[in-house]
Amino acid sequence: MDCELRFPTMVRYPEPEVFARSVRGAHIVDARRRGKYIFLGLEGGATIVVHLGMSGQLRLVDPQTPFESHTHVVFGLDDGRQLRYRDPRRFGRLLYGTEPELIAMRALPDLGPEPIDPAFGAGDLYRRIHHRRAPLKALLLDQAAVAGIGNIYADESLYRARLRPDRRGNTVSKNAAVRLHQALRESLELGIANRGASVDTYRDAWGEIGGQQEQLLVYGRAGQPCFNCGRPLSLVRIAGRSTVFCRRCQH
Repeated sequence: MDCELRFPTMVRYPEPEVFARSVRGAHIVDARRRGKYIFLGLEGGATIVVHLGMSGQLRLVDPQTPFESHTHVVFGLDDGRQLRYRDPRRFGRLLYGTEPELIAMRALPDLGPEPIDPAFGAGDLYRRIHHRRAPLKALLLDQAAVAGIGNIYADESLYRARLRPDRRGNTVSKNAAVRLHQALRESLELGIANRGASVDTYRDAWGEIGGQQEQLLVYGRAGQPCFNCGRPLSLVRIAGRSTVFCRRCQH
């Protein structure tokens, strides 16, 4: 593999020169997700970690494909294709190292459990939120509490669970935690099946849009009627994020 850093500051750890030198000649052996991070495992145990931020895209293309603007990093693969990282807003980041090293250097947070992990049950979710006074929306966005939930799926899951986003975690009963646990899984699994929500710039590795935006129940629908009761959906800000919910159906 080769590496061209067109905008070196996209690399947050280690220094860009060290990053480029370390990945040149390396071979990708697997790809996985952890929370909102993409892990490209390399021979020898090191990993390239990519966080897409708000507008990042990883594209797998032929080298003859014209370069799009804001293409900041190019990996040349052994089969002749290129893996290109594009990020107009530059909120994303790339890391290199072993996972324990990146956590120890605080380049990578110590992430909570995955909501769709079969080993993560409703009781585990209840134990993580029932002693917290923060709003449920803020708790779901806290990657140390539960990994991988963003603004879209927090709103969608709380609506499915019939829970207000501003409700405090320590007021949630065990039965409500069961509903929220099920809603998280349903929302995320539906999003995966529909290949993501392209409400803005999201594209998959082949440049295709997802279809989940056509299935959203509340996100992006402020002022429109609730699909359940017909009342206009409300918009507030929680944890610095726009939050849409139904004041009648969510408690």
